[in-house]
Amino acid sequence: MEDRKLIELAQEGNEESFSELVRRYQSKVFSMALNFTRDRETADDLSQEIFLKAYLALPKFRFKSEFGTWLYRVALNHVRDFLRKKGRIKEVSLEEIGEISVSDEGIEKREKEREEERRKRLLRASVETLPPKYRIVLTLRDIQGLAYDEISRVLKVSPGTVDSRLHRARKMLRKKLLPRLSLEGGFHALS
Repeated sequence: MEDRKLIELAQEGNEESFSELVRRYQSKVFSMALNFTRDRETADDLSQEIFLKAYLALPKFRFKSEFGTWLYRVALNHVRDFLRKKGRIKEVSLEEIGEISVSDEGIEKREKEREEERRKRLLRASVETLPPKYRIVLTLRDIQGLAYDEISRVLKVSPGTVDSRLHRARKMLRKKLLPRLSLEGGFHALS
């Protein structure tokens, strides 16, 4: 069933239709929240709050945009509000990294995993230092995988503005990371 039909049924009070919409979009909403908070529990809580907010606002949805675009807008605004109220999000704790394996065959693999995780933390920390308008567009495009036109609709800016901000965000990120990564094997190692 298409989103439009599910939305119409949900607007009429059909809870199963809204549940289907949740199933279709929950991983994307959770992923977006996780990318901004870097905490699974917080992202899970935020996802639930976002879908509750969407459910309560659904009667006002008038099909002027796609449901996914509208939901991303609700999600982005909710996560922004949360981050504003909460201040900066905590760094990754030692417990989240896990214990080091001491078996001979697992040491090399675990060392590679730790190095990859360290690089990811460096990348996340560098992304966090970008101005919000650049951090958001970079996250939506490079982490969430949204198309330019969808980002344009979510942020309510032109596709040219999305392209420009994305270009500047990547340039700023490269400038921040290049000095640290040039000694460690290059920028490509973050992928």
